[in-house]
Amino acid sequence: MSVPVLSESQARDLRSPGHGLGRPVSARAPSAWKAWLAVGLWLCVIALESSELGSFHNTSRILYPLFHFLFGVDRVRFEPWLFFLRKCGHVFGYALLSILFFRAWRLTIPVLGNPRWSLQWARIAVLLTALVASLDEWHQTFNPSRTGAIRDVVLDSAAALAAQVLVFLWVRWV
Repeated sequence: MSVPVLSESQARDLRSPGHGLGRPVSARAPSAWKAWLAVGLWLCVIALESSELGSFHNTSRILYPLFHFLFGVDRVRFEPWLFFLRKCGHVFGYALLSILFFRAWRLTIPVLGNPRWSLQWARIAVLLTALVASLDEWHQTFNPSRTGAIRDVVLDSAAALAAQVLVFLWVRWV
């Protein structure tokens, strides 16, 4: 197996200050470890929400008294709000997972070219987030108080893709 040889300009790109890859692998390891720890912790949060704790009944038991107290909402008018809040939770949770995956892969996989953003990192982040969303919904089909829905996988995957677009725009403008 042959080892690819980098030109001087390619090597200079990898050593650029904003990239973080100019440092030796041993110097990047603590940052990568922390990034993957954040991914793991967020996956644990998603797993907890996929259980009985995240069921419609349990979330309404917590949120209804709050909405009733703050806005005087009755039970019937609260249900559409709960649906909306739960879907917003999907969008936020999976968008954040996608960003965390991007960050972890950015610190793990070196690429040539633009040191702050790579289609490779974004693509892997979206695909892994869609996989987690699929497994999450599949897991919910085994819980009597939960339902797995393909529309939630689509929503979660769209949130992951939107998050990557935002990351791209952020990197380009900052």
